[in-house]
Amino acid sequence: MSSPSDVSLSAPAARPRLVAFDLDGTLAPSKSPMPERMAAALRALLDVVPVCVISGGQIGQFREQVLARLGATPSELGRLHLMPTCGTRYYTHNPDDGDWALVYANDLTPTQVEQACTVVEAEARRLGLWEEHTWGPALEDRGSQITFSALGQEAPLEAKQAWDPTGEKKARLRDAVAALLPDLEVRSGGSTSVDITRKGIDKAYGMRKLAEVTSIPLEQMLFVGDRLDPQGNDYPVKAMGVACQAVDTWEDTAAFVAELAARLAMGDQN
Repeated sequence: MSSPSDVSLSAPAARPRLVAFDLDGTLAPSKSPMPERMAAALRALLDVVPVCVISGGQIGQFREQVLARLGATPSELGRLHLMPTCGTRYYTHNPDDGDWALVYANDLTPTQVEQACTVVEAEARRLGLWEEHTWGPALEDRGSQITFSALGQEAPLEAKQAWDPTGEKKARLRDAVAALLPDLEVRSGGSTSVDITRKGIDKAYGMRKLAEVTSIPLEQMLFVGDRLDPQGNDYPVKAMGVACQAVDTWEDTAAFVAELAARLAMGDQN
């Protein structure tokens, strides 16, 4: 398993009051259902501490990858916070109807959506990064986020890993688009994606909002992610000083979470 990131776990973070997770590559393989081993570990963690999932994906992805596989009790779901599109949307569980209630959404304006889509497609074509044959649309309007996925949203993991293994293509596109959209936030997303939101919104924004709605200080939270490198979309959380645990795969996460849940449960019994 990966060693912790170089943000060392302070005493409060070693016994966090809330644990937040990236989704793709952390809780599940990219665009794939969360495996049962990971679901079991996450349920054990939900029994002892609130959990948040924060990702660039939209709520439908959360439902398919996480909720459909979690098998959590209503009590556990009540401790789960969902932040799709990097925290630009926030959902909590409604015990009355068993569904997920939208608490807030920071949507882009129609003008911003049109401008972002036009610029991304034009720059992708100019750089030779626009693929004519994709697995689903390359551009997706997620309300509060525009996502460009070079191979389409449904591309198989192997194809995505092969398209840009160094991240160089994605970085070139991000830089080109950012220069033309100075009033919006443009950042690298998943393995083949670039995300666009309102200015100043990234996973660090989501974590700050999480601290507001839960009244749990950031210093008492722990974030787990697979892209904590400076070019990764998890890095803003690390850069703001939140304690982080780096992982490479969902298997790393499952092992870490199982150990953390057991340690926290033991502490509750002492």
